Amino acid sequence: MIGLAPLGGPDYGARGMTQDNSSQPTTEAQASGGDLFNTVAGWVLFAGIVGLGLAQISKHYFEADKPERPEKLGYVIEGVVEEDAGPAEMSMAEALNAKPAAELIAAGEKVFAKCQSCHTIEAGGANGIGPNLHGTLGKAVATHPGFDYSAELKAHGGNWDWENINDWLKNPKGYVPGTKMSFAGLGKVEDRAAVAMYLNSQGSNLPVPSFVADAAAGTPAGEATPAAGETPAAAETPAE
Repeated sequence: MIGLAPLGGPDYGARGMTQDNSSQPTTEAQASGGDLFNTVAGWVLFAGIVGLGLAQISKHYFEADKPERPEKLGYVIEGVVEEDAGPAEMSMAEALNAKPAAELIAAGEKVFAKCQSCHTIEAGGANGIGPNLHGTLGKAVATHPGFDYSAELKAHGGNWDWENINDWLKNPKGYVPGTKMSFAGLGKVEDRAAVAMYLNSQGSNLPVPSFVADAAAGTPAGEATPAAGETPAAAETPAE
């Protein structure tokens, strides 16, 4: 019969089917390998983008791309003057002479309001958390009757002169470590001078140190400036 293959002849239809089926696993393996490559490439690209972004952020954070010096140095080298440090703080003597005494006393009374929760200042006032401060300036440190001073302040010694009161009001715990006084201090020398003048007006009469701006730079500390027309005293020759 025409169109029929011999019974023992090759089955081309079956062979074709076998060949087509054997090619499927290869195609699937290639597709799987391609997906894996794309996945790895995608993660590598993502990691690169993240790393580049972090590098840019850190560079701008630490200002590494700016040629000028940072606003605040990581550490300060002694002997090197910082740029744009601003004017130096005036001395206590300068601050005490910057305004009329009455104006300073009035300003000091206002600032002293911060101290009234611990101190009284009127004559015969009671001790509180801190001692009564009437007549404090010029008096020996830690000697007001009836108050239990810290051992550190008692051991400090000296008198409450203008410089000691200035250092004390600026940072009590820095001036006398271990003191019981918990006050943080007055950061401005103008405020410290005003409070000191107010204290001086309350039972003390310590002479206010003079300050002459023109002669201050050339006059050694502790030496009085000669009055106009006065001849400076000759230096004494030390005995041999």
